[in-house]
Amino acid sequence: MVKIALLGFGVVGSGTAEVLTENKKIIEERLGCAYEIKYILDLREFPDSPFGSLVVHDFNTILNDPEVTVVAEMMGGSHPAYDFTKACLMAGKNVVTSNKEVVSTFGVELCALAREHGVRYLFEASVGGGIPVIRPMINDLSSNKVAKISGILNGTTNYILTEMRDKGTPFSDVLKEAQRLGYAEANPSADVDGIDAARKIVILAALASGKLADPKTIPTEGITAISLTDTHVAAAFGFSMKLIGHAALTDGKLTAFVSPRMVPAVNPLSRIDGVFNGILVNANMVGEVMFYGPGAGKLPTASAVVADIIDIIANRDADPKPILWEAATDSDMADFAGYVCRRMWILKSGAEIPAALAFDDMKVVDDTVALLGAPCDEATAASIAKVLGESLLSVYRVLD
Repeated sequence: MVKIALLGFGVVGSGTAEVLTENKKIIEERLGCAYEIKYILDLREFPDSPFGSLVVHDFNTILNDPEVTVVAEMMGGSHPAYDFTKACLMAGKNVVTSNKEVVSTFGVELCALAREHGVRYLFEASVGGGIPVIRPMINDLSSNKVAKISGILNGTTNYILTEMRDKGTPFSDVLKEAQRLGYAEANPSADVDGIDAARKIVILAALASGKLADPKTIPTEGITAISLTDTHVAAAFGFSMKLIGHAALTDGKLTAFVSPRMVPAVNPLSRIDGVFNGILVNANMVGEVMFYGPGAGKLPTASAVVADIIDIIANRDADPKPILWEAATDSDMADFAGYVCRRMWILKSGAEIPAALAFDDMKVVDDTVALLGAPCDEATAASIAKVLGESLLSVYRVLD
């Protein structure tokens, strides 16, 4: 009998308990092994919950119980989630998590501790909610060199941008509706400022490169400055506006950043709407593969947490397969000033177009002039923006 402890009984924690209980018979049949939830750690009481009797308030109850071999951390935030995770790994307990903040910030140390103590640290639910993407990258794509990853990694921002495009509702009003529906927090900064997507893209980049970048150091732009005119410009060119996390490996150097992108209709990410996520992975042997599905939500995310628990139980008698990560240094990172892509320039009507701004197409949209620019690097784009001055309303990278 495998004994499991859950850290946190919020949305994902309660969903995990539900999945483990509702699907217990079929999971145990597939595992050939019985399990039970022994503890649930939370500060609150849950007298009306069928799991209320399992709730404990002292983490040491779990840490010091040798029967507990699998711990699922779903607390959110860095502390005490990181501290509890570290203690469990050092005590020889396997840990799974949905906490992208902890994985992206402390993943190198926690993966090393798991190796050192002969246990596993798994985090399928930290990226893409219920979409299986991390385990396929570790296992199914292990024979490939991953060259590029581009993804819609945040359902809240994708919902907001979809509503702006389809209903013509300004950002501020859609954000309020997203908060009312529970898609966005009262403080939506992690979503709308791109912080959540940055944490997720550095995790995916680490799976491809073995180097975990600090999410606070990668270029990150959110969606708060996007106007309805910008979405109209995108539509006029047959594009969709999406917040994209992007990572690429070129000549051993890693590029990772988050920004709004104009996505052409030929790219499958352009057709992913609402709260759904999509991740494109380009590898040298298999080519381009796409992972798509619900990027958040109680049961989809819980499903990914339980998948990691099942993986650990199914392989409990095997030697743990280590995840080998190192902290990315400046020498591992490409100079972002050299990143090349097409740009969409949106100028005030009547603006003088400098000769340096080469472009392939032009349209007049909402009293603006929109130019589909030729490929250029970040340094050149910054120089052009400086020349344009107040004539420039906005500029967006194009995802090709």
